[in-house]
Amino acid sequence: MKFETTEAVEAMRAEVCALHAELLRWGLVTWTSGNVSGRVPGTDYIVIKPSGISYDDLTPELMVVTDLEGNVLDGDLKPSSDAESHNHVYQLMPEVGGVVHTHSPYATAWAARAEPIPCVLTAMADEFGGEIPLGPFALIGSDAIGRGIVDTLKGHRSPAVIMQNHGVFTIGKNPKAAVKAAVMTEDVARTVHISRQLGEPVPIAQENIDKLYDRYQNVYGQ
Repeated sequence: MKFETTEAVEAMRAEVCALHAELLRWGLVTWTSGNVSGRVPGTDYIVIKPSGISYDDLTPELMVVTDLEGNVLDGDLKPSSDAESHNHVYQLMPEVGGVVHTHSPYATAWAARAEPIPCVLTAMADEFGGEIPLGPFALIGSDAIGRGIVDTLKGHRSPAVIMQNHGVFTIGKNPKAAVKAAVMTEDVARTVHISRQLGEPVPIAQENIDKLYDRYQNVYGQ
């Protein structure tokens, strides 16, 4: 069946394109080393950044539309080299509407140490419901990264995972939520790193983590 674009697809193209500027604004990427994708609501269409294109050159029209298997449905460019990892998440986590990948420096430093980021801040309890977990080492170019992301996140409340020796992947109900999770991941990775230069950070008791997470997810905000 021939693909025909819709208003929802074009809206997602515009949103995904615009969100890449947020990766730059918050210092999460260098050159072309990160990407945002989004699932078009109610469909199995995925919109993702094209591979190797500078953020300054991105336009909604350049965004690539694929199916869940990664087949290009619309677009003249190749999708991101991380598309297979994104697609694997979408396949196995149908509740996910957005995926982000970055190599933000502080969070990736934890990945280089193969160490999860411990929950020692109320902001972490709020946003992540505990530690930011460490996913396994996996080579680029297969679905191993995607499997590692899914296997790790399914055992955590965290919307973020740091993949060993690689970088950050975050998920959300939509692309903006996934970008927020990536921003917050780098923020707490930096703060916890700084605290470790001063001494051993003090963990938060699990019962208090649960209370903080429940309040933030169900009471905080409008």
